[in-house]
Parts: sequence; structure tokens; C-alpha cells
Amino acid sequence: MALHLRCLAPAVLVLLSLGHAAPATATTATATRCANAELVPNRSNADRVRSATLCLLNAERTRRGLRTLTSERQLGRAAGSHSAQMVRLGFFDHVCPRGSTLNTRVRRGTTYLRNVRRFSLGENIAWGSGSLATPRAIVRTWMRSSGHRRNILDRRFRNVGIGVVTGAPDDVGGAPAATYTTTFGYRVKR
Repeated sequence: MALHLRCLAPAVLVLLSLGHAAPATATTATATRCANAELVPNRSNADRVRSATLCLLNAERTRRGLRTLTSERQLGRAAGSHSAQMVRLGFFDHVCPRGSTLNTRVRRGTTYLRNVRRFSLGENIAWGSGSLATPRAIVRTWMRSSGHRRNILDRRFRNVGIGVVTGAPDDVGGAPAATYTTTFGYRVKR
């Protein structure tokens, strides 16, 4: 079983800084009751895996007095596309081999940033195999990493898109695997 993760610090294009949340405490997603948090993703359960991931992310936020994230369809499309591209092209990074970045993926592939005055974006990526591919294992690992935790607990973020696809960017010897991208966002419309 394998677990790999990377974090992109928020691409902050916001005029005001609202500060960051406190670091994670010993109580993490491990104790949270979210339906389907132990599912190993496959082609038939993607919606339940995304819902479980959102539940676990919001549990971490509410535990610290932060607003919950709202699932945002456009960010979900960007996140899902990035996860699929990593698996299809066999890379694991925030920058695609063809050069697209989080900012360009959201700007060109969605309408999320249309007519906004200011915004902030952040991205976490991870992939795991076997029991390390479950939403609980992925969120637990992100919370143990300062950069990933910072994105999850960023007070500015209001929206999230969660992209989960089966497969991994690397050979896992036939084990069931999944690749996750969470795209976090905040925007103020004109």
C-alpha cells in the first residue's frame, strides 16, 4: 500500500489577509463519523467518496470554529480533471506536463473566477492504494502535513471542489488506488 501527497500553498490574490486557523489538535478525522469514510474508491462509488471527503474536511473546520466549506461544481470540475490527468499522463504535481497550473485550470476550464474583484485558491493532491486510498486516510494524512492543513483550515476559503478518480499516477502492482485533488476557493464578485 502506498500514500503520496503534495500541497500547493494558497495562490493568494486577495487584498486583505484574514489570518490562518490554529494548527490541528490531537483530535482529527480519525474520530469523526462520516458515512463512507472507509470506502476504497471505485468507479461506482465516486459520489459517496466525494461526500465523505467533504464531511471529513468540514469536521476538521467545525472542530476549530471555522465555517464549513460548500461543494462548488466548477471547482469540482477543475479538481476532477486534474486528478484524471495525473492518472492518465502518469505525473503527480500541481503543474501539468503541458504547463497548466491551478490558476490556469480554474480560469480557463471554469467560470468560477468570472466577474470577481478578488479571490484566493489553494490545492491539495494525494493518491493512495488499498486502505490508504480511503477518504479518512487521505484527510488524516493531509491534516498531519502543515501545508495541507493550512489549506483545509484557511478561514478565507468558502468553497471546495473534490476530484477523486480511480487509479494512480504510478504503478501500484494491481492494487486498488485513487487519486484525489481538492481545489479550495474564495471569491468576491464585482
